[in-house]
Order: sequence, then structure tokens, then C-alpha cells
Amino acid sequence: MRTTLSQAEHFQALVDELRATLRDSEQFSLGYDAESSQFIRFNHARVRQAGQVQQASLRLKLIDQGRHADLTLTLCDDPAQDRQRLAQGLQQLRETLPLLPPDPYLLPNPTPWQSNSVQDRPLPDTARVLDEISRAAADLDLVGFYAAGPISRGFAHSNGAFGWHQANSFNFDWSLFHANGQAVKASYAGDTWDSDAFAGRFEQAREQLAFLDRPLRTLPPGEYRAYLAPAAIDEIIGMLAWGGFSAQAIASKHSPLQRLYAGDAALSPLVGFDEQVSGSLSPAFSSEGYPRQDLRLVVAGQSGAQLVNSRSAAEYGLSANGASPCEYPSSLAMAAGDLHQAQILEQLGTGLYISNLWYLNYSDPSAARLTGMTRFATFWVEDGQIQAPVATMRFDDSVYSLLGSQLQALTAERELILSASTYEQRQTASSLLPGALVKRLTLTL
Repeated sequence: MRTTLSQAEHFQALVDELRATLRDSEQFSLGYDAESSQFIRFNHARVRQAGQVQQASLRLKLIDQGRHADLTLTLCDDPAQDRQRLAQGLQQLRETLPLLPPDPYLLPNPTPWQSNSVQDRPLPDTARVLDEISRAAADLDLVGFYAAGPISRGFAHSNGAFGWHQANSFNFDWSLFHANGQAVKASYAGDTWDSDAFAGRFEQAREQLAFLDRPLRTLPPGEYRAYLAPAAIDEIIGMLAWGGFSAQAIASKHSPLQRLYAGDAALSPLVGFDEQVSGSLSPAFSSEGYPRQDLRLVVAGQSGAQLVNSRSAAEYGLSANGASPCEYPSSLAMAAGDLHQAQILEQLGTGLYISNLWYLNYSDPSAARLTGMTRFATFWVEDGQIQAPVATMRFDDSVYSLLGSQLQALTAERELILSASTYEQRQTASSLLPGALVKRLTLTL
């Protein structure tokens, strides 16, 4: 920006401008989203495309006598022009509101809370990152995508509430391809680049790639002992999170975890899920203007808190806890276990080592039953030794089995998985997940 104002100061100036022009019967909320991101695309282990994206936008909501309307404005590097765009947007919403009916589920937060969090740990030098990736993948066919930079979020309300969040992060998502067309997929993400941790993660992928040279083994449908790596668990939890912990879905009896929240089923006592806001890359406030705190969603296999946004709170008489409008967890942490990384193959014995799952969907939502495909380095293991890669298979099993009756152990090490989505903008969502050893996984074809 040509302006000398910081992002937070620029946002505060727009908030002050908006408050000064507000009419007596009006309320507003103003959200702020910004990023300054570097993107690097790799193919055949070489940089093929590099670019920088700097963008910022506002989400303006105007409220008057129970009616509300919203619009999104793109900001530029000129404070005067941004103020003009905001004034024009305000006028547009004023003209729209009389055409709308009152919203019975509108529930603005009346509390003038304050929140400020700036996580500004220095990001790694790009030249250093490229050098480490280049050296690690010198003789390999690597395809990948690296994204890094600060992400900022802001919120303000006409009642005096104000929140600011800024966090630096990086995410390197890559695949190593074998000459036969098979691949190993891996990622490394966080807010502090650790060369040793990256080297270890890359070496694990390299070791798995070597096993892809062996002939594929096709297994008959049936039940198999299996280890699910954190990336595979992430696919399962990603499906489960759509409505699983949602107050609206639970109240309307559409949650895939309905039986858990009704007390008719349980997960393994080893399983715990937290919405871990503190220390995460997600802001400690929602886009609706409610502060967020850590929540125990599942405790020792039993149901805990629900994710409640303002509309669910108004409709079902609950207390809003800062959940997103879709009531989807954005900083999910699963409890670790006591199975160490070095013991995984030994404890698996004979069975499947599954690095990733793919194309998941529900085969029976009410039973939390999922179906999907194995992909990217699934191996057959005998007596604690990898024997061969396994041809792509379909599984069909219930979460109440995989993370319930059939769960034997969770790993002590957990992997931080950041959202790789760049649709419209980089995201702050994350999952901190262990791997899982299960006594039985059902393959159907």
C-alpha cells in the first residue's frame, strides 16, 4: 500500500468513518479479510510458476429494525478511495433494507468485546525453502505447491466490539511420482519452518516411493487390520465435521453424529476432539462478531459441546459460542495416543498401511457410515514389514467402528494439516491429528 497506515490502522479508520455516518436506528458490523501471499508451483522438482498476491476486502452488514443486508467490497491501496467505496456501499444497503422483511433469527452480539492477536513469527526465507526443497527432491519427480505469508482478519460492530487477528503461516503440499504413474502425497505446514522436521517428513515420503517399484497387490474384499495415517484421518474427520458438531444439524436430527449426541452410541474412550482456538491460526472471534473459546466437542468418546452460531442460538434457545455460519470446526485438534511413529509397522503386524483416502461420501449418514477410495501409497504389510503397494480399493465402514469399537491405538505424534484451499483467498482452518491403528477396516471392492 502507498499509505503508511498498517492494515489494522486502516481497518480502524474505516470503522471510525462508518460509525460517524451511522443513523440513530442503524447498526453495522464490518469484517476484514486480507492476505499477502507468495505462491510457488513445482513440476518435475523445478519451479514452474511463482507469484505474489496482496488483497483485502470488507464485509459490511447494515441492520435496521430487524432487517439486514450484506455486501462485500474490495479494498485498494488508496484510503480515500476505500472510504468512498464504503460510503457507496452503505448507501446501497440503505436502499435495499426497506425491501426486505425482518429476520426472526437475527441475533447480533450486544457485548462490546475487544480482541487482539498478532502472531508474527518470521517466515522462512524463500531462497532457503527453495534450496531445501531442491536438494531433497534433486533426483525425483516432484509436483507441489508452496504458499506462505501473513493472513489478517478483523471485525468491528457499531456497539464498540473490535477484533484483530494476524498470523504468519506456510503450507507445502507435494506429491512424488514413480515412473509407473503411482505417487506418494505429503505435506508440511505451520508457522515455523524447521529444516530437520521437513527433512524427516520428506525422507518418509522418499522411503514410501521406493516401495512403489514393487508389483501392485490386489486384495479381495473383506476385513483387514489397518493403520490410517493423519492425512487419511483428516479425510474422515473432514466429512464428519460437516454437520457432525453443528447445533443446527443436531437439533434438526441431520447430524452424522446424531446417535452420539443422543447418547445412543459412543466412540472409543481414546477419542477426543477439541475446537482448539488458542494457539491456532484461526481468529478468536467469528465473522458474526462472537468471541471464540476452546471447546471440548468429544471427551473420552462421549459427546461434549456443540458448535453454535447466532442463528442456531436464536432458533433453538442456545448460547452462541462463536461458531462459523456453517458450524464447521476451523481449528480441530484430536487427542494424541501412546503409539510412537517408530512402532507403527511393528504394532500393525499384518495388514494395510493407508497414507491417504480419497473421494469420501456417506453411504449411511445416520450411522456415520462412510465410503471412499484408498489412494497415494497404500501398502500391504506382513510381520511389520512393507511388502507391496496395494491396488486402489473402496472401503465402507462406520466412524463408530473405525474410531470406536475397532480403534486400538492413536499415535503420540500429531500432524498439523492446514487448509490448502486458495479459493478467493487463503484460509486459516487447520487440523492437528494423530494416526490411528484399527483392528478392522472393511474393503468392499
